[in-house]
This record gives sequence, C-alpha cells and structure tokens, in this order.
Amino acid sequence: MTAPVFLADPADLGREGFTLAGPEGRHAAAVRRLRAGERLDLTDGAGAVAECVVDDAGKDSLRVRVLRRYEVPAPRPRLVVVQGLPKGDRGELAVEMMTEAGVDVIVPWAAARCVTQWKGERAARSLARWRSTAREAAKQSRRFHLPEVTDPARTAEVAALLSAAALGVVLHEEAASPLSGLPLPADGDIVVVVGPEGGVSEEEIAAFRAAGAAPALLGPTVLRTSTAGVAAAAVLQARTGRW
Repeated sequence: MTAPVFLADPADLGREGFTLAGPEGRHAAAVRRLRAGERLDLTDGAGAVAECVVDDAGKDSLRVRVLRRYEVPAPRPRLVVVQGLPKGDRGELAVEMMTEAGVDVIVPWAAARCVTQWKGERAARSLARWRSTAREAAKQSRRFHLPEVTDPARTAEVAALLSAAALGVVLHEEAASPLSGLPLPADGDIVVVVGPEGGVSEEEIAAFRAAGAAPALLGPTVLRTSTAGVAAAAVLQARTGRW
C-alpha cells in the first residue's frame, strides 16, 4: 500500500524532524490515524517531496522524521483546461476528476451560455470550493505538483491563453478532426477549452479560431461538460507520453 500524502511548509521539508500540525497534522493524526512507525510522504505541492516516518502521534499532530528527500520535475507539455462553468456541484466533480487525471491548470470560464454565473460573494465561495477540491484530490491521487485553479476568465482572456499556447483546442461536437489525431507539441502549453451545458457560441468559436485554436471532436457521443475535460485529458496524457 502506498504511503499517504500530506502538504507541508517548504521550510519544514528541509529539517531532519519536525511536527506536522494544523489542518494537515489533524487530518493525519485524527482522521487517517497514523501511528508511530508508519510511513507518509510530505510535499510542498511544487515538486519537493520528503519521505517520512512517524516518530510520535498526538491527538491532532504528528512528530515525523525525514528519511529521504527528492524533487519531482513538472510534467511537460503542460496541460491547461478551460472549463465552462457547470451547473450545481458538477464543477467540483469536473475539478476532482481532472486533478486525478493530471491536469496542470484549470481555468474557470464564464462562457456566454453558462447557466451558472459567478458574481460577488458567490464567485469567491465557488472558487474557494474548486481550489479546495483540487488540493484534496491532488493529495488523494498522490500528486506532488498541485494543479493551479486560476481566477475566473472572460472569453477575451481565454483567447489570449489560446494565442500564447503551443497548441490550442476547442472541443466541439461539429468539429471535423478528432482530438486523437491532432499533432501535439513536445513542450509548452496545450490549452483545451470545454464549453458549458449550452455549448460554445458562434462568436466564441470565431474568437478562438482567430486566436489560433483548432476545433476538435472527442468521439461519436456528446459528453457532459463535467466529464469532457477528464476525457480530453486522458487522450492527451496518453498521446504525449505523460502516461
């Protein structure tokens, strides 16, 4: 069984031994109930890893000793998914699955046909839930590079991302070329746009084409917005050799 992963302060990872406290220590001690002699891995979420053993377990903290340290390089090319805002809690589902599949950056997109709108306090709460979901899913899937969940983007900002990408793709059910057949870069960013339940508007498609993006088809069926991102990630992970 693989060792569980928890987040730690970068300064602590350089010490021979320290106390893992706060929310991470509480989860390790009270929820996972780790005890003396058991193994765990600690990471700063940016590729630094410390393999540790528990020396002593308290009520809501652990005293750990570092056995080995190493760095995990960030995978290349970088995979960025622009996610049209789904309805209800399907946004967190999409974030969870994309994190488990290894997506590096998730960009919430307020597309023209989004039923859900992030405004004011709701926007702050929704973004915090997406980021919390990504953080917990990254630990569960033993990722040592946490995905970035950016601030919400407007269509013009998404077009700018596509323009700067090594490859820009817009998933569209009427596209002629399959995602599995597009030539892929060895480095840089692959940016994939996933529309909301209502789809991508003609104006948005035109803006993204002008930015250099290629419309692409996932397959013969139409996927929900909450599952299209993880399906696209799986195709790209396998084709780039990241998987």
